[in-house]
Amino acid sequence: MPIRKIVQIDEDKCNGCGECIPSCAEGAIRIVNGKARLVADALCDGLGACLGHCPKGAITITEREAGTFDERLVQGQAQHACPGEAWPNPAAVSRISTGPTSVSSALPIACPIEAGEEEGRTKPSGSGLNNWPVQLHLVSPTAPFFRGADVLLVANCVPFAVMDFHERFVRGGVCLTACPKLDNTHGYSEKLAAIMLHGGIRSLTVVRMSVPCCGGLVRITEAAHQAANPASVPLREITVSSRGDITSEKVVN
Repeated sequence: MPIRKIVQIDEDKCNGCGECIPSCAEGAIRIVNGKARLVADALCDGLGACLGHCPKGAITITEREAGTFDERLVQGQAQHACPGEAWPNPAAVSRISTGPTSVSSALPIACPIEAGEEEGRTKPSGSGLNNWPVQLHLVSPTAPFFRGADVLLVANCVPFAVMDFHERFVRGGVCLTACPKLDNTHGYSEKLAAIMLHGGIRSLTVVRMSVPCCGGLVRITEAAHQAANPASVPLREITVSSRGDITSEKVVN
């Protein structure tokens, strides 16, 4: 068994607050019997995104014998686990549909692609950005550009994978960016809930990469959607491969 960096939790210091859980996009940490626990070595990548979220300093990174980090196991867990188990939000969190149902016509998006349009697409024709700032930390929930807008919440890596990102997604809507792995995500759920409650938006679409860490962005948004009254703002998730292809589209129940 290899020696590698992995999370270590001091149970004597841990008060079970759950602040570390949203920042662990892989779902490696759960609250068990009132304490944060590393549920499986294979789920922990050892990068320590959870470290800065522990108010008691109970989480550190150590080097010890541990099984190799398993992205397939993380993906499997994300598909079958209830999001509420991985997100310590007092509001119940709705499930995302696990089927491959296409919802291209069910909810609005800034610039949808019609069937058969993939071949022969024209080259991008300039920026489609309609708002500034775009980083979720920086926007105000009551910014004027939210009024009546279809909002796109995009994982930071997506524009690098999708060649015609502006034409396909951004043009005509409002774009926000975030990274569940590297950002300080504390307060993200509350801000998104405020945008849905007070911003006057028409819909919210999350565009994420197919990598496991992007699941954290979905959990954050789901929790915000439930807290904000899910009937008021349609919410969906689009997953993009590293080649820029849309691999799935899902609507929150």
